[in-house]
Amino acid sequence: MSKGLIIPEGYSPVIEFMESQRAIKKIKDFFQQELAYGLNLRRVTAPLFVIPESGLNDNLNGYERTVTFTLKDMNEQKVEIVQSLAKWKRMALGKYNVEAGKGIYTDMNAIRRDEEFDNLHSVYVDQWDWEKSINKTDRTEKYLKETVITIYNAIKNLGDYVNRLYRDLQTELPNEIYFITTQELEDRYPDKTPKERENAIAEEKKAVFIMKIGGKLNSGEKHDGRAPDYDDWELNGDIVLWNEVLSIAFEISSMGIRVDEEAMERQLKLADAMDRKEFPFHKAILNKELPYSIGGGIGQSRLCMFFLRKAHIGEVQVSVWPEEMIKECEENNIFLL
Repeated sequence: MSKGLIIPEGYSPVIEFMESQRAIKKIKDFFQQELAYGLNLRRVTAPLFVIPESGLNDNLNGYERTVTFTLKDMNEQKVEIVQSLAKWKRMALGKYNVEAGKGIYTDMNAIRRDEEFDNLHSVYVDQWDWEKSINKTDRTEKYLKETVITIYNAIKNLGDYVNRLYRDLQTELPNEIYFITTQELEDRYPDKTPKERENAIAEEKKAVFIMKIGGKLNSGEKHDGRAPDYDDWELNGDIVLWNEVLSIAFEISSMGIRVDEEAMERQLKLADAMDRKEFPFHKAILNKELPYSIGGGIGQSRLCMFFLRKAHIGEVQVSVWPEEMIKECEENNIFLL
């Protein structure tokens, strides 16, 4: 079996190929309207690539390689395909003078060349990236939770919509999302790995927001990596649902209140990344020149995969896959686009 590939026993797509294509568009159209309305967001256009010296690209866990190329008409200036728009969006809030309580969202398309292929991960990433201006007094766990609940309600509304459209695609979610910190997870499941903890809590609660990701736990280990220069590690988290088709925890969104000047300084030190303070983006944060904000990304293909009850993300997006994986999937009624 291909590394990391899950083959659900007796799997068969609930709706056929062309109807799935129509459903994907309906899901995307419906959800982005719900998201924009709930969070008071306006759609903007976003870059596919940025100049490395700007410091705007997402470093993810810090070891992933970017896809780069040079521009003939700019003296072979090197540019990078974005890995996400976590930093660019905050710069955009300042550039567009977006007032507190309002925000922006965009279709983000990225290439992550070092992604390890499995049912959920592709080299091609498509998500709604959103960012909202807030006051410094909103940098609280209470505000974070209220925003998570708004997003979760949009996800639930989407689920109800898909259930009405397709009687054979019934997905039930709990009325409320459950909140837990990474330290509480470690205390509850001390003998499990972080991924095993996520599986355990997601199976029990069905919809969970796992908070405080990036810093070290009492064990000395991290639950997961986070770049030090966009999310505040004390005010962030992941929305995770239980995927019945694959029987795993299924991350839909990574989000959080963004670093202020104090959190930026503290986390750059912890990450041994003080050299980033020379980038224009980082200087702007440290000099209080950009709005305080909250933001995140919501996987488009992930949402489609979840509510269309697909076993592989390649059933809802076009990418490239190892021949061995394509063949193995075909043998088990999983047909990759």
